[in-house]
Amino acid sequence: MEEVYDVIVVGAGHAGNEAAAAAGNMGSRVLLITMNMGVIGQMSCNPAMGGVAKGQIVREIDALGGYSGIITDRSTVQFRMLNRSKGPAMWSPRAQNDRALFAAEWRRMLEHTTNVHFWQDTVNELIIERGAVRGVRTGLGKTILARAVILTSGTFMNGLMHIGERQLGGGRAGEKASKGITEQLVAIGFEAGRMKTGTPPRVDGRSIDYAHLEEQPGDPDPGKFSYSPSTQPVSKQLSCWMTYTSPEVHDILRTGFDRSPMFNGRIRGLGPRYCPSIEDKIDRFADKDRHQIFVEPEGWDTVETYINGFSTSLPEEVQVAALRRIPGFANARMFRPGYAVEYDYFPPTQLYHSLETKLVHGLYFAGQINGTTGYEEAACQGLMAGMNAHLMLNDQSPFILRRDEAYIGVLIDDLITKGTEEPYRMFTSRAEFRILLRQDNADLRLTERSHTIGLASEERLERVQRKQALTAALVDALRTESIAPEAANTVIVPRGTSAIKQKVKLYDLLLRPQLSFVDLAELSQSIGPILATTDDLKGEVMEQVEINGKYEGYLEKEREMAEKLTRLEEVPLDIEMEYARLTSLSIEARQKLEKVRPSTLGQASRISGVSPADLSVLMIYLGR
Repeated sequence: MEEVYDVIVVGAGHAGNEAAAAAGNMGSRVLLITMNMGVIGQMSCNPAMGGVAKGQIVREIDALGGYSGIITDRSTVQFRMLNRSKGPAMWSPRAQNDRALFAAEWRRMLEHTTNVHFWQDTVNELIIERGAVRGVRTGLGKTILARAVILTSGTFMNGLMHIGERQLGGGRAGEKASKGITEQLVAIGFEAGRMKTGTPPRVDGRSIDYAHLEEQPGDPDPGKFSYSPSTQPVSKQLSCWMTYTSPEVHDILRTGFDRSPMFNGRIRGLGPRYCPSIEDKIDRFADKDRHQIFVEPEGWDTVETYINGFSTSLPEEVQVAALRRIPGFANARMFRPGYAVEYDYFPPTQLYHSLETKLVHGLYFAGQINGTTGYEEAACQGLMAGMNAHLMLNDQSPFILRRDEAYIGVLIDDLITKGTEEPYRMFTSRAEFRILLRQDNADLRLTERSHTIGLASEERLERVQRKQALTAALVDALRTESIAPEAANTVIVPRGTSAIKQKVKLYDLLLRPQLSFVDLAELSQSIGPILATTDDLKGEVMEQVEINGKYEGYLEKEREMAEKLTRLEEVPLDIEMEYARLTSLSIEARQKLEKVRPSTLGQASRISGVSPADLSVLMIYLGR
């Protein structure tokens, strides 16, 4: 057995898997250590990927050369594009997945990644010498050496599960907690905290009366996540369903509040604000007499059903009694109860943008250890940590995405600059340049950059270049081809837009909200031949032309704003700067700057408590 590796990845969840795949595909020898080889890529909570802003992240992972998009496509049971009624910056893909197939595909993909090796064990200690990581020691007594370690512990570090008044050590149902690493890192100067998350009961789908539920089918013309032609949209779909709680359900739940670990103080960690437990919802929103419950299938060949919106840590008997008062659940049988889990995390201000820790060279954190919640947030951090560990080992500059380049850049910058005291979840509202960061153009934004550092394949790059060329050709055709009133009005007037009285360029008609690219293709003599060469890119290219045409003014304005931000990002700050000596800075600014130690003036500008006046002081100090 090979005992020395370039990179050791601890944990085989979404973050760990992407980290291992990225470092391995770039050329590093990787060892992926997991406590249980049978649950690699497990969907611990809901069997779904994507959603608002999260879908954009999955597409960015795919554009960079990660695996999450491909694996999602191969295990999809339902696909929906959310927010279609809003502008394209808000369109967000979401897939319901077959839980077992998702995990099986992850393992298959990793086993076919040549440089990735596996070891089933628990990591109890990191080997740290002279401020740098050198490897790990495991529960079986093995010492395994590596030049970089990526820690993706999920909810397992000192994990503690709560069901009513019962407490069980573990990071997930049926799996033990990991101990030792938190204590070691705290001893050398790291700051640690506790967070909490939860999951709902799983129910036997055969015991649900779907006649009382509202059906939620997938899109009639479903899309997919990966830009790769190796996956195809799902050909058949399973429906999800929706029902509601009631005042009676709430009253039953309240009978267990005195035994709830959330209310009696046994849970110390903060839970996710935007995914609260059912008891938290009825306590915080006491004026609401009902809450939505989404009933989601777990896969093609199972009756197990996920009860989204009913996350709880109340006693089992209270869960059952309340559940059976929900319409459609009168005879519901639980496979297992909901529970809450507390776990250790490390405030992410202790990291560089590369996700390497400031205190230990070669040690990277990714996923819930950094205070995030959600598969997608974890996966993108793992991808970036894997890429940057490989680059560091090869004496190359870290791969950093700016806030105007990717949602991934927004997420990491938020974590590193602002930190988080509650589980962080990505939303479109967190991105100030979200018109630029759409789900449809992730490949155009990121694939070439990833190819430059050796992750995205040559085939991926060629596809993007072809997409760019075809889009440019269509835009050029629209800008140069004119249409006469007698030819145009028979098509455009029935669409609800006013008639034209003289020849106009087709591109000018594209700006009208009532008209689509398809309408213009019907009028054009030059578009047809170009579309005939697009093959599998036809839909994507047409979408790019239409979005870029209709939103041209907004896009240009955001690009100008992004360029102004980039100017600040290009002004470096010495991470060893003694801010305490700059007495012209406010006391709060000095304290915050000392703690975060921003690498650029742009990052400093986003730290809470650093005012424009403080920035002026820094610029004067820098001779600007």
